[in-house]
Amino acid sequence: MKTFYIETWGCQMNDLDSQRLSGSLKLRGLRRVDSELEADMILLNTCSIRDKSEQKVYSHLGRLRELKEERSELKIGVCGCVAQQEGERIIQRAPWVDFVMGPGNVGHLDAVLDREHAVAVDFPEDRRYDSLAIDRTSPTKAWVTIMEGCNKNCTFCIVPMTRGREVSRTFDEILDEVRVAVASGRVEIELLGQTVNAYRCHKSGRDFGALLGAVAEVEGVARLRFMTSHPAEVNDSMIAAMRDHENISRYLHLPVQSGSSRILRRMKRLYTRERYLEIVDRIREAIPEIHFSTDVIVGFPGETEEDFQETLSLIEQIRYGSLFAFKYSPRPGTPSLRIGEPVDDAVASERLNRLFELHEQHKRERLESYRGRVLPVLVEGPSKHDPAMFAGRTDDNWVVNFSGNPDTTLGSMLGVRIESAQHHTLRGEAV
Repeated sequence: MKTFYIETWGCQMNDLDSQRLSGSLKLRGLRRVDSELEADMILLNTCSIRDKSEQKVYSHLGRLRELKEERSELKIGVCGCVAQQEGERIIQRAPWVDFVMGPGNVGHLDAVLDREHAVAVDFPEDRRYDSLAIDRTSPTKAWVTIMEGCNKNCTFCIVPMTRGREVSRTFDEILDEVRVAVASGRVEIELLGQTVNAYRCHKSGRDFGALLGAVAEVEGVARLRFMTSHPAEVNDSMIAAMRDHENISRYLHLPVQSGSSRILRRMKRLYTRERYLEIVDRIREAIPEIHFSTDVIVGFPGETEEDFQETLSLIEQIRYGSLFAFKYSPRPGTPSLRIGEPVDDAVASERLNRLFELHEQHKRERLESYRGRVLPVLVEGPSKHDPAMFAGRTDDNWVVNFSGNPDTTLGSMLGVRIESAQHHTLRGEAV
């Protein structure tokens, strides 16, 4: 039996794409292996969101050249966002690559494999999506794509070029996939999209809030999550669905990127600092226990110390439980390249460190606040650090490592008394 190996970089969308690729290859009779050395086919599913992502891919391809020279029958494919960005250049620079395929063609893998040196970087009108062919890796959780692409055109972002324009799946198709996932034992559903709350069914006109409510009401869905939300797409329908369904996680990833309205305008984020804070207040008024996380870019072209201070003050005001921050990295073809030079790297690094120091205080306070409380935790499997313990997540997305009955069923919801807070996680005992 022929074998394949998939190396995945990037976000949950890429992880799900790899599950789709794996399912398609298994239907062709291939077997997945855990090492490139064992594989007859190697797929690199790539991400282009950060700087130097192309170099990382070409460096990896350089190492694979030796394998190809040793085994001429080995097939090598580059998939994902770097594939979409680089296209034919990958074949030109690494002619030992057999095919290049962007995210829009994941559902067309069979056709790509049947072509010699295929470069499939278009966005077919038929975004074929076979939900029954997904090789889901988690026994308790299923990712479900509800839409692909993005229409926002933030000046720093390459996603509209690598993932294309927004295309929403139909309402009923999504619900059918959720029901199949639940029937297979998955009790946690996570809805995915580049701008997930921009979803709108092109047949019925129903929006993201309507979809959230409908998925939450599918029998057997113990917990429902979604990402990534855009602040400009938050509306009353979405907030009401979260408020009215207890199985929708009290965790919301709401990227702010900057606390300065001037920088937000240069980023083309479609909201101001004041508007973002108003959105947060509306959500907290409806769902007081909500846990926010966010993304921040430091050192965007034109960012002054005053702009950065506004970012720090916004973080101090909201006190995010989780925060993902990066120095600005220019991406090819994005409008920010024409805005001006990035902030000096040393200055940007110093600002990033200050931001992390502030957030670390907030995160520590939040983690410590759980000590002694009993929290509902969905059991995901054995702990990575101690196989004798279990690991799961709280409703607001904190990882908990805990001791409990060895016969505990994966996917069950347990009350766990929190005994201590680690650096990023909680530790406790099932009660």
